[in-house]
Amino acid sequence: MSQEFDLVVLGGGTGGYVAAIRASQLGMKVAIVEKEKLGGTCLHRGCIPSKALLRSAEVYATLKESDKFGVLAGEVGYDFSKIQDRKQGIIEQLHKGIQYLMKKGSITIFEGFGRVMGPSIFSPQAGAVRIEKENGDQEMIVPRFLLLATGSRPRTLPGLVIDGSYVVTSDEALQWEQLPESVVIVGGGVIGIEWASMLNDFGVEVTVVEYADRILPLEDEEVSKEMARLLKKRKVNIVTSAKVLPESLEKGEGRVMIQAETAGGVQSFEAQKILVSVGRQANVENLGLEATEIKVERGAVVVNEHFQTAESHIYAIGDVIGGLQLAHVASHEGILAVEHMAGQNPHPMDYTKVPKCTYSRPEVANVGLTEKEAKEKGFEVKVGKFSFKPLGKAIIYGENDGFVKVVVDAKTNDLLGVHMIGPHVTDMISEAGLARVLDATPWEIGTTIHPHPTLSEALMEAALAVEGKAIHN
Repeated sequence: MSQEFDLVVLGGGTGGYVAAIRASQLGMKVAIVEKEKLGGTCLHRGCIPSKALLRSAEVYATLKESDKFGVLAGEVGYDFSKIQDRKQGIIEQLHKGIQYLMKKGSITIFEGFGRVMGPSIFSPQAGAVRIEKENGDQEMIVPRFLLLATGSRPRTLPGLVIDGSYVVTSDEALQWEQLPESVVIVGGGVIGIEWASMLNDFGVEVTVVEYADRILPLEDEEVSKEMARLLKKRKVNIVTSAKVLPESLEKGEGRVMIQAETAGGVQSFEAQKILVSVGRQANVENLGLEATEIKVERGAVVVNEHFQTAESHIYAIGDVIGGLQLAHVASHEGILAVEHMAGQNPHPMDYTKVPKCTYSRPEVANVGLTEKEAKEKGFEVKVGKFSFKPLGKAIIYGENDGFVKVVVDAKTNDLLGVHMIGPHVTDMISEAGLARVLDATPWEIGTTIHPHPTLSEALMEAALAVEGKAIHN
């Protein structure tokens, strides 16, 4: 006899388990089907482990310059095995926390690979889930609603085979037992730049090869330019407008070489490892979607504004639907999807109000439109900008590179976007996110009293700078 649930979530990552908790709060009987561990990519192979390594790299880099703060640290080194142990301890602690939340919400967990079934004796409509377990056993569960939250995996370039040794993705790099002496990073987006910053802080020789004409190509152009300047200052080699040639790959005897077409001709790059960081692709294969009316386009599940697929009782969220592949986006989509199932008629997702972060050194964060995007959409814009250089707290921290940039509609004074590069801006961006939600004007941000000395004063000053009223410019 198959078990029945109000909601079955296929995938226990950040989006899936958050959606399950919200459904439980709404009184639904909920189950999650997960083939690995609760927490998914974010907890085990993404956000959390990479930020743990970034923090260790930051501490190491700070200690190497401790004499600037009058602190004599002596000879500074690191034990990478202990760094990895700390990372794993953080993952395990958070994993236990999620397990506790599942018990608290009376959410049933099925371990195994979930496959969506078409109409059958189990259910007159598509959506029953067959759970295939490691030992070969199978189990069938029948939901009233089904939520696809199967996430994504690292993408690679056609012909560039990931061997786990010479050529790796972030998945394999997170498991390194020791760091290589040199790495070529293919891809200068968010993940690539985080790894470039981290590895450079640990003393690894880093080259970034990016296809676009600038690193962090989705950021405001001034932010990209500043990040490139600061990384080059730290001796990171950055090559842009470069098309990697997978067929040129050569490896052996502890070295790997690859070529790329650049403006100056074909260039060769050699290192101990190549780290491929060219985005992520949705996990849509082998889910049984062909037995349903669900459509897959450009490698992602197609949904409407309420995250419903072509089968109205089957929803999909997170990386599997493409779009902004961010953990906090998946979580919010999951909450909205579940609330729509429950008939609460939530507001559709506004992706221009999603904060996006890069946890490099310095950090990068933004919300809303870049200056170029705003102009392309027909806005007449005003810009306010404020550097961290004169800011007391930034000088005290010893991290006063970077700036905050505010983009405003000149006709209505509506806030269109905020872009930051500098110390701890990934924590500061939430104020800008709230301002976007509330349709705040620069005047409202600028006249909000910000405590002194704080890094958040930079946002206040940038907002005042829109009208030429910044105090410390």
